[in-house]
Amino acid sequence: MNNEWRGKWALITGASAGIGWALAEQLAAGGAHLVLSARRTDRLRNLAAELSTKHQIRAEIVTADLTRREAPEEIHAFTTVKGIEVELLVNNAGFGAFGALSQVPAERMLEMIQVNCSAVVHLTRLYLPRMVDRKRGDILIVASTAAFQPVPFLSVYAATKGFDLLFAQAVAEEVRASGVRVCALCPGSTETEFARVANQPDRVARVAETADKVARVGLQALAHGKSWVISGALNRLMIQSQRLAPRHLVVKMAGKMMRPSK
Repeated sequence: MNNEWRGKWALITGASAGIGWALAEQLAAGGAHLVLSARRTDRLRNLAAELSTKHQIRAEIVTADLTRREAPEEIHAFTTVKGIEVELLVNNAGFGAFGALSQVPAERMLEMIQVNCSAVVHLTRLYLPRMVDRKRGDILIVASTAAFQPVPFLSVYAATKGFDLLFAQAVAEEVRASGVRVCALCPGSTETEFARVANQPDRVARVAETADKVARVGLQALAHGKSWVISGALNRLMIQSQRLAPRHLVVKMAGKMMRPSK
């Protein structure tokens, strides 16, 4: 699997930390060339320099803020001008916001929908046609175990990840006959900056997997032609058990676990 994308170009959003960073490291180790995108230019420069030196691959960076509607077009224009044929698109960028819907700032929620949903659709639509035309290409969309049920106090985040999962599964079936592969990666709690950015209290976090483990699971599933994958045996067991319980009970239990302390 490490060599699946050797000599090919991979575009990774949200590459400056966490799962995006781990994906970049693993793809570079397998010989893939990289286009790294995120908001933090310094981090991107450092990562690009490190990986290009260590693995003798090419690495380009494009600073982009996906809360801006124009950002996907700007990323696509960058790769077009550079003459880069993106054969693996990784829609990894995303964030959450913990709290009651009535208290989370409206702007923050709308930005979340823009990054987690709109930008994913836009980037996929920009790069997918060329993949279909040449009858090869891959798209990895980072969703979440939150995609499988409503999550009170992370209501918008869970809804966006449910969107990502359903979107990935549908597009995977649309393009299956063309040779293009699409996969949704659904991690649970992961050792990243997510909880801090979301202002999520530590008490609600389960045992976290490493970003390296999650990235490896996602790339393996994509290489094997799966349309979705849950990272971690405990996470898979949790999702399976939720399917056996009435939805109202699942939501009530999730709300009790996630409710902020007074």
